[in-house]
Amino acid sequence: MYGLCSGVNMKKYKLIDETIQVGDKALYRIEALKEFGRVKKGAKGGYVESEYNLSQHDESWIYDEAKVFDKAHVSCKAKICNRAQICGHASIYHEACIGDNAIVRGNACVSHNARVFGHAKIYDDAQVYGDAVVCDSAEVYGEAKIYRSAQIYDDAKIYDKARVFDKASVFGKAIVCGRAYVRDEVMIFENSRIFGEVIIHGRAIINGDAIISSIKDFYVFKNTWSSGRYFTYTRSNKMWRVGCFYGTGEELIEKAYADSELSGKMYEMYVNFVESLEESVMK
Repeated sequence: MYGLCSGVNMKKYKLIDETIQVGDKALYRIEALKEFGRVKKGAKGGYVESEYNLSQHDESWIYDEAKVFDKAHVSCKAKICNRAQICGHASIYHEACIGDNAIVRGNACVSHNARVFGHAKIYDDAQVYGDAVVCDSAEVYGEAKIYRSAQIYDDAKIYDKARVFDKASVFGKAIVCGRAYVRDEVMIFENSRIFGEVIIHGRAIINGDAIISSIKDFYVFKNTWSSGRYFTYTRSNKMWRVGCFYGTGEELIEKAYADSELSGKMYEMYVNFVESLEESVMK
């Protein structure tokens, strides 16, 4: 893929006799031979094992103390900075940016305008692209894909063949795995577990210790009488998420009646409806 961004101009950098050791590998600091992008001629960059690690013919660059080695390759306008580490057969291209203490390894690819930073790890055959962001201590691995404007952060983990995309966000200690698809403006957080072949879309909010493996494991409704916002019920823990409220059906009804008679009656109707559905499922 990196070949798509290659050109035929003169080399843009050289390896200099300033080395560091990473395991049994010697890495060489790079120095710009000409001005390109925001890099000035003579500027020193990060470290590579060989010229294979950084394209010689575009605006990609390795900054600061960042390291790229093994058969990893950086090209196009990609930037690797701070103390980030790219290794294995990883590919970073287009205008992707990897920073802080992030690690990308294995056969992982980060491309387009994706950002990976903090202590995030992308590995195995995982892909992060589009305008996606993965940060903090989040991990994306297996054959997982994060794309469009999805955000993965805190200690969240996405793996197997899971997909998180559009404006969806996964954070806290949440896990999305299996063949689960999380899309649109869905939020998954705290200790939630999403797996199987379930598709979660729309504006569902899954949190607490909810366990979702089927579309039967949660219900999403819309407040049509006042705010127009969506609210979610999760079957595994029998909890409701309504805006900032999170609690049982009984607690929701009490809180709603405290707000207004109409709100109380409407939420009570939904709680009773869900309870009747639960009873029918148990039969």
